[in-house]
Amino acid sequence: MSMNHATKIKKVLRRSADATGDLVSGLRTALPAMLGLAPLMAVLLLLFATLPWLPQAARPLQALANTERRRAGRLLGREIPEPYRPSHASELQQGIMMVRTATFWRDAVWMAVHGFTGLIAAVLAVGVWAGIPFTLSLPLWWWAAPEGSQSAFITLDSWPKALTMPFVQGAFYVLILVWLVPRLARWQARFAELMLRPVSRTSLAERVEQLTETRAEALEAHGAELRRIERDLHDGTQAQLVAVALRLGLADRRFATDPEAARALFLEARDGIEEALTQLRTVIRGVYPPILADRGLAGALRALAAGQPIPVETEVDEGRVPAPVETAAYFVVAESLTNIARHSGASRASVAVRRAPDRLLITVRDDGKGGADEGGGSGLAGIRRRVAAFDGTTRLDSPDGEGTTIEVELPCGL
Repeated sequence: MSMNHATKIKKVLRRSADATGDLVSGLRTALPAMLGLAPLMAVLLLLFATLPWLPQAARPLQALANTERRRAGRLLGREIPEPYRPSHASELQQGIMMVRTATFWRDAVWMAVHGFTGLIAAVLAVGVWAGIPFTLSLPLWWWAAPEGSQSAFITLDSWPKALTMPFVQGAFYVLILVWLVPRLARWQARFAELMLRPVSRTSLAERVEQLTETRAEALEAHGAELRRIERDLHDGTQAQLVAVALRLGLADRRFATDPEAARALFLEARDGIEEALTQLRTVIRGVYPPILADRGLAGALRALAAGQPIPVETEVDEGRVPAPVETAAYFVVAESLTNIARHSGASRASVAVRRAPDRLLITVRDDGKGGADEGGGSGLAGIRRRVAAFDGTTRLDSPDGEGTTIEVELPCGL
């Protein structure tokens, strides 16, 4: 077996083992959810009589749902916000508001479903791991067991069956382990996101808070960018121009007495001006890449993709969008491709930019190792801040061993 095949097998088994661990970790919420279902149903049956105590009774459910939000968020690579808001109303008013909101009922439905499916999925995943060696060992000892007590799809009562059916069953278990178990973990996390994320009516306050935070981050980022430009101009271009001015002053003094020395100073000054122009172009590119003005977003992204160390397929809708949106889209793709080249180990990547009526949709994918982490210094947090400044959204999907997908939506109906 080649090293490449061994690496792939190791990666597949690692992914299945991680998914099994994720499903087993789901028992932390599945078992309490199953145990808490009966008391919750009793509370619901006595709803009108228990309204004043409903907020207190629902707190364990909310704590359990928050635990699942954090667990599912880690698996999906994106945060699932909490929909609960503090209230200073009376217990009775809080109970009335609770039964009128979708969040409480969605939490209850999630608990009912997760209590059963989470337990079944975890038991299945652990059982498959144990079942594979047990099944493959049947040909060694089936004959010593009581008649009819050992089976692999069918009862083993002859050597031909014992030498074939356990391996068929073992292959079936491996298929479950490799194909089904990782998907069960992802489906479980996505179901939690579907049921436990804030609905539109309850997310208005969070949206206002989020916009306040993103505006503050945008102002902070804008101030930092201005300070960077000022520092680059002061320490780079301005210093170079001052040196040029000094050389020209010295050349002017020596021109009459030592023309050769003056000529050398003039040549040095010319080189200094060229260097200052190069530094100035670098600063300008950091504000608005000139290629955007020359070729538009489509041409700029194609040129950006052509300069990558791996093949990058581009699909970009033609047409112009507002200049600030073009700049943000360009830097989002540039930073994403830089991350792919540095961290992903990918062999291919793709960039798709689609223009919706009022939004610009950007998707960057690669076939690398996945597992991207915003806190790992990969520039993903900077992408999210840049997009949030435009009231856009960023979604990251980066499961281990399955590549990374970044989806960005930028409003452009300006």
